[in-house]
Amino acid sequence: MLPTEIAALGGHTMGTTWSVKLVAPRDRDLHALHAGIQAQLDRVVAQMSTWEPASDISRYNRAAAGSWQVLPDDFWRVLRAAQTVAERSDGAFDPTVGPLVALWGFGAAAARQRRPDATQLAEVAARCGWQRLQMDARAQAVLQPGGLQLDLSAIAKGHGVDLVSDWLRGQGIDAALVEVGGELHGRGRKPDGQPWRVLVESAPEEDAGADHPPRVLALDDLAVATSGDRWHRYEHDGVSYSHTLDSRRHAPVTAAAAAVTVIHREAMLADAWATALTVMGADEGLAFADRHGLAARFVQRGDGGPVETLSQGFRQHLQAGNA
Repeated sequence: MLPTEIAALGGHTMGTTWSVKLVAPRDRDLHALHAGIQAQLDRVVAQMSTWEPASDISRYNRAAAGSWQVLPDDFWRVLRAAQTVAERSDGAFDPTVGPLVALWGFGAAAARQRRPDATQLAEVAARCGWQRLQMDARAQAVLQPGGLQLDLSAIAKGHGVDLVSDWLRGQGIDAALVEVGGELHGRGRKPDGQPWRVLVESAPEEDAGADHPPRVLALDDLAVATSGDRWHRYEHDGVSYSHTLDSRRHAPVTAAAAAVTVIHREAMLADAWATALTVMGADEGLAFADRHGLAARFVQRGDGGPVETLSQGFRQHLQAGNA
């Protein structure tokens, strides 16, 4: 057997970066692997990017009221997962919230960053709602009821991670750590026999005042995703607005956690549940995570520094990683 080594590849996708560390024989053609990874991620963009006018999701969003739109396999799989999380979370996750996101000043069609007036808000909110989604499984089609705008930005990156990880497996790469915009999936073992270990996302200002240790996870066929208001927010008239929208209130999440991290077998679902739990907030979200067996970590800003709370499932992963 040829000796193996860890190779590192990277590039750009979905307005962010991707990176892959993989274990491969030293004579493996890395250029072909790089091209294949990029092709998988380009497929996600072509189907699910609201920034691309020619994408499948953009075509659906422009479709005439009453028309059924047949979806490609990946798009269909992601939308079904999004709808399932929306139902289970009672709308804390909502794949139709795009117009509200834009109205509050975020996303591909962002309006001016300010609080919208009540009339405008009511008009846009009336066009949103995961309950308006009608899906025909036999035809793999979705009804455009009129004015419904899908936005899968809170689940598509995770799906991209899963897609790349599965593709690498099909190429005979049995050990890899895949990352897209901070969402990760690790599988297999490094040449020294150790699993991929990752530090749960944190920020320097949080680390400086934290009284909890760094959280390191061993990803043995596991994914991890983090959501929160650290990355995209703005202030207007002294009020802080997060890019994470609560469709139940038609407004950005207030007092959003700095970070919510979820561990799951699928990066797609880790991504979606991290958003749902962010919308719920630490108290409701932690209770929900424990009730439904989700491995979740919340980091909130407190007067004395960051405050960390962990679900029982997350604690078990930490214990397993240290075993």
